[in-house]
Amino acid sequence: VPHRVGRVLRRPRGRVLAAALTLSLVILPIIVIASQEALRAVPSSMREASAGMGATRWQTTQQVTLPAALPGVLTGAILAMGRAIGEAAPIFVVLGGNIAKRTGPEHLMDSCVTMPILIFAWADNPVEQYRQLAAAAIIVLVALLLVMNSMAIYLRGRS
Repeated sequence: VPHRVGRVLRRPRGRVLAAALTLSLVILPIIVIASQEALRAVPSSMREASAGMGATRWQTTQQVTLPAALPGVLTGAILAMGRAIGEAAPIFVVLGGNIAKRTGPEHLMDSCVTMPILIFAWADNPVEQYRQLAAAAIIVLVALLLVMNSMAIYLRGRS
């Protein structure tokens, strides 16, 4: 099986999968740490009350601890996705700087251009319309980041 995986990742279409795996390794520690902190933030009195009412340890985890920690876990995941948006370097290295592609990906294993790389290419172009497109793309990225951070703040407020 490892030999087959290596062949898939060497193909041009496998670069999107390799880029996704690279970004997941970049953001995984953020999600893990946020999840640990969210689980630690659940008051022990809630767990003790559940045990006092006769719930098993698994029932306490499933029905008390996880629902109470869910806003913190979701906040960590949203913040990690915000970081992934700004991490153009790992994707640029994995995709090999594929700036020439003009169409979007047709399937999961198809190569594509990331938005930060496209913004870089457009901003470096001497034609004024491309610079305007770069500015619009930057605004879209910032708006997406603001929406994700707003969701994180909302979820944190619910806990």
